[in-house]
Amino acid sequence: MSPTPAVKATEVAGNIAAHDMSMAGLFAQSDFIVKFVIIALFLASIFSWAIIFDKFIRFRYINYKTGQFEELFWSGSLLEQLYEKLKTAADHPMVMVFAAAMHEWKREYVKKATVGDQTLKAGLKERVFQAMNVARNRGLEGLEKNLGFLATVGSTAPFVGLFGTVWGIMDSFQNIAATKNTTLAVVAPGIAEALFATAVGLFAAIPAVIFYNKFSGDLNKISGRVDDFSIEFSSIISRELDSGGRIGR
Repeated sequence: MSPTPAVKATEVAGNIAAHDMSMAGLFAQSDFIVKFVIIALFLASIFSWAIIFDKFIRFRYINYKTGQFEELFWSGSLLEQLYEKLKTAADHPMVMVFAAAMHEWKREYVKKATVGDQTLKAGLKERVFQAMNVARNRGLEGLEKNLGFLATVGSTAPFVGLFGTVWGIMDSFQNIAATKNTTLAVVAPGIAEALFATAVGLFAAIPAVIFYNKFSGDLNKISGRVDDFSIEFSSIISRELDSGGRIGR
């Protein structure tokens, strides 16, 4: 006598329940290639979150210190005095630009005074502006560090997870062909293990994309502030070179 549909359903449910459908169970029961994909995505996710926390703290600090410096810069004090105060604490792009320009100015100013304005004025301007540009690039490069990794994870993790899923489904079909059994009890665990790789890929990719876009926007704002400062400070230096006075306002 063949089993009734209710008995078959009970048997299928029992076979599925025999498989551990938790995340740890799905990982443990998956194919070697799927395991490798999941581990790679999990490590990428951990590193991405480490970068996210580091950048979040770093960008808050940069914005705070930049605001402090702008207040000091436009407070009316002599910039030579400000340079002496901040030259050992150039830890963000705007101060790095300021310190580089002042260092070049102070190194060449004595020569300018002794040799003559017309001889060294153009060369001093160029060297100061080059020093500012180099300092700007170095400061922004430090903020850009590891953002490329977030972009890579955000763009590739879903496809890596999809590769794990495709491989897992292929393995499941091979098992179905070998056992010649197409019941849900045979198909469901393998499909679940395969889809788990896609879920891990999305888990790694979504935060990476969100925070990459956020930090890119923050970096553009900081870069804009530094560029505006560089233009303003370049104008101050040009005026002081033309007038032959000390740097100040």
